[in-house]
Amino acid sequence: MGKKRIAEVGQETKRTAKIAGLKGGQRVVDMSMAAEKEQKPVAEKEAPVEATQKEEVKKTTAAVVKKPRARSKAYRASQAKLEPNKLYPLLEAIKLLKETSLAKFSGSAEAHFNTKKKGISGEAKLPYFAGKAKKVVIADEKILEQIAKGKIDFGVLLATPALMPKIVPLAKILGPKGLMPNPKNGTIVEKPEEARKNFSQNSLSFKTEKDFPLIHVVFGKISQKEKELEENLAALIKAIGAGNIKKLVIKATMGPGIKVGVTSI
Repeated sequence: MGKKRIAEVGQETKRTAKIAGLKGGQRVVDMSMAAEKEQKPVAEKEAPVEATQKEEVKKTTAAVVKKPRARSKAYRASQAKLEPNKLYPLLEAIKLLKETSLAKFSGSAEAHFNTKKKGISGEAKLPYFAGKAKKVVIADEKILEQIAKGKIDFGVLLATPALMPKIVPLAKILGPKGLMPNPKNGTIVEKPEEARKNFSQNSLSFKTEKDFPLIHVVFGKISQKEKELEENLAALIKAIGAGNIKKLVIKATMGPGIKVGVTSI
């Protein structure tokens, strides 16, 4: 059939065949699949879409505006009873506390303090506070041995100053639970037996959060009389110190917050 000749042009290779009957110089291009594959131009690379998609997501996320929390009709009705920027006198605030409670059960009366500094702690004696009974123990060798093993079944730990060097190594266990004896809250005393009676059911412990000047406590039940709740809250404010309080808001477990003026207490 004649001879085949391969002519290279640059990097591309073309196969041509010499066929009898054709004039000199005329060639037939090889159209086989192999040749076609070699001659087929490289497809253009698709433009990267990952960066574009990320940009689209960012724009979409930025366009989404967080909607305010939807409140029930009953909640909005309770909130409408309050003047947004008013600081209510103590007794008036307590009356509103009971009126705005939405719970069908006897919920808690909560107090939320914004204090001027961190590190405020102590005990408040509330005249009408029925808190959980606290088990009060006096530190001795046996109690310290149980604490070291992680066995803690008490709510208050009393200690003498002489025993504190043995208690300090247990601070990592007692500290996070708020049980480390401290002279500020009356748990380091010379006569712990006499101090035990001071930690009765009507005492309420309070302290600011670890990283923020905030105190959150429950000072009673919504089902209590207004006068009882008023006296409980007044005792709590005095224990914390009106001068230490920047802002006070009280609320029912299920109810809006009520701002309270503390300067007159």
